[in-house]
Amino acid sequence: MTILAFDMGGTAVKYGVLTSQGEILEKGKFATPDNLEKMIQLLVNVKTNYNYSFQGAAFSCPGAVNNETGIIGGASAIPYIHNFPFKQLLEEKLALPVTMENDANCAALAEVWIGAAKDKQDIIFMILGSGVGGAVIRDGKVHHGANLHGGEFGYMLMDRDGNTLSELGTIVNAATRISKRLELPTDEVDGHRVFELRAEGNAVAKEELETMFYYLARSIFNLQYALDPEMVVIGGGVSERADFITELNNYVDEVKASVPIAMIRPTVVGCKFGNDANLIGATAFHLS
Repeated sequence: MTILAFDMGGTAVKYGVLTSQGEILEKGKFATPDNLEKMIQLLVNVKTNYNYSFQGAAFSCPGAVNNETGIIGGASAIPYIHNFPFKQLLEEKLALPVTMENDANCAALAEVWIGAAKDKQDIIFMILGSGVGGAVIRDGKVHHGANLHGGEFGYMLMDRDGNTLSELGTIVNAATRISKRLELPTDEVDGHRVFELRAEGNAVAKEELETMFYYLARSIFNLQYALDPEMVVIGGGVSERADFITELNNYVDEVKASVPIAMIRPTVVGCKFGNDANLIGATAFHLS
C-alpha cells in the first residue's frame, strides 16, 4: 500500500511515495509554479511518472485547510489554491481519493505518529521561523479550533505594548533587532550569526537572545497550564542547533521557579523530522 504525498510550499512543492508505515520510498520536488493550471499539470506529471498503485494522495498545504469542504481559506504564498473547492479539483485530475491538512498540523502529526512524540496523545507542536506557528494535538488528533486557528501561538500577546510571541520569541526577529541596534545590514545578521555574536561577547546579541528564550519559555509555561500536554515539541530551523533545546529548557526551569505553586514542569523536546515532516504527516492524516 502506497500513498502519493505532496508538501506545497511557496518556493517548492516536495513530493514522495510513502508506505503505510511512514517510510519514504522515493521523493523529489519541483519549483512552485505561478498559476493553478501549471500546478495541476505538474502534480499529474508526478503521479504519471511513478509506477505505483496509489491508495490515495495526501496534501500538506498552507492556510486554513478544511478537508471536509475541500476549501483552503486564509492566505499564503500560493494564492491560487485558496477559496474554491481545491480538493475536488485534485481528486478529479489525479483520479485518486485526496486528503488535505495544514502544513504545521502535518508536521505535528508526523511527530506523534513515528517521531519525537510517538505514542503520545496530547502534545503542543511549535514551529519557530519568521513567526511562531504550530499545532495542538488532543487525543491523538489535530485540534483545529472553531476557526481553524488552533496552534497559531504566534498571536499570543507577551507584554502591555502589544508585542506578540512571533515578534519576541523568534530568532528571525531577534536578528532583525540586533542588526538595527548595531547598525548593520540586515542580510549580515541571520540566526546563525546571532549565536556567533553572543559567543564573541556582544552584549546586544546576548540581551536579544535572552529576550527570545525568556518569552518562548514563558509561552510554553502558559500553554502547559492552559492545555496540559504530555510534551511540547519544538520544530523549525533554529531547533536543529545542538544546544538550542537545552538552553530553552534552562529558561523553562527559570520561569517555573518564579511560580512556586506550579508543580508541573513542561517536557520540551526537539522534533525528529526536518524537511520530510510534512510528507510523513500528510500521510498520517490520510491514513487516520
